[in-house]
Amino acid sequence: MKNRCLSDMELSSLCGELSLLIHAGVGAADGLSLLAEEERGGAQRELLSSMAKEADCGMPLSAAMRQTGRFPLYVVGLVEVGERSGHLEEALQALSRYYEGRDRLDRQVRSSLLYPAVLLLVMLVVIVVLLVRVLPVFRDVYASLGGQLTGVAGGLLALGQALDAAMPVLCAVLALMVLGLGAFAASTSFRALVLAWWHRRRGDKGVSRQMGVARFAQALAMGLRSGLPLEESLELSETLLGDVPAAVRRCRDCQSRLAQGAGLAAALRDSQALPVAACRLLSLGLRSGTGDTVMEEIARRLTLESQEALEAKVARVEPALVLVTSVMVGVILLSVMLPLMHIMTAIG
Repeated sequence: MKNRCLSDMELSSLCGELSLLIHAGVGAADGLSLLAEEERGGAQRELLSSMAKEADCGMPLSAAMRQTGRFPLYVVGLVEVGERSGHLEEALQALSRYYEGRDRLDRQVRSSLLYPAVLLLVMLVVIVVLLVRVLPVFRDVYASLGGQLTGVAGGLLALGQALDAAMPVLCAVLALMVLGLGAFAASTSFRALVLAWWHRRRGDKGVSRQMGVARFAQALAMGLRSGLPLEESLELSETLLGDVPAAVRRCRDCQSRLAQGAGLAAALRDSQALPVAACRLLSLGLRSGTGDTVMEEIARRLTLESQEALEAKVARVEPALVLVTSVMVGVILLSVMLPLMHIMTAIG
């Protein structure tokens, strides 16, 4: 059963359904059996049936999840904490909401990246066609009029001829790019590899950092809501940031500050794990005894801010691509049309 980890949507659905069954008084083993019966077949039914058998033999739900190897460490850890603290239903509900939000964000990132990439590909194809197919026609027109393309137009014609010679290679590159975009859109594992590489390289800058901070806040809010001690909440939150080394360092710095006796809000602020304004709000919440509720609100705000920042970034990328490619097309056409107009005027 040690295959790929379940997707965010699968985790959200499973945790949500289990929390509802547990709320109705159904045990974990019986709940897993009921969910397995609802599945029409395939790997998901086999997974649930296997977990149901283990749970029916007395194995805790968290241990059954860990044994399959298909659940993230954060899910297993938080379910285990829920079992120990008697808040299993709340832990499963929190996990369901969290992974539903992650799935929504993943789809948003996917669409945000794919549309500009496809637009860029189309524009590049248009420019290549102009250079390779259209400019030679103008060259022939100039030759019939006793002139030749010079200056910018001549340079563009030479570029077009070079591109024409390298057309097989260009077609192969474009095909690979299209295949890569298709794999990114359709394959969860390939997308995870690409995003993991991106997080390691650029995961602590700009919008990526905002999204990482929002994930950290969501995880911390879940831990506090489930009655998890601060140290364990931070350790589990760190598992979600393992692909961003700088974020892991901030999380560990926060843990060391807590171990030295600092308060949670101060430790988060001094380690720069959360924005100063969020730490100030959390400090007020902790003093009033509503730290978990305030942390959930902070996570909600940070998530909303990261989504708005991503949308704003994409909103700037698309017009910039259109502007740059339109200017390039305009330069190509003007560099050819203006000399042609002079020749026609001279003939007239």
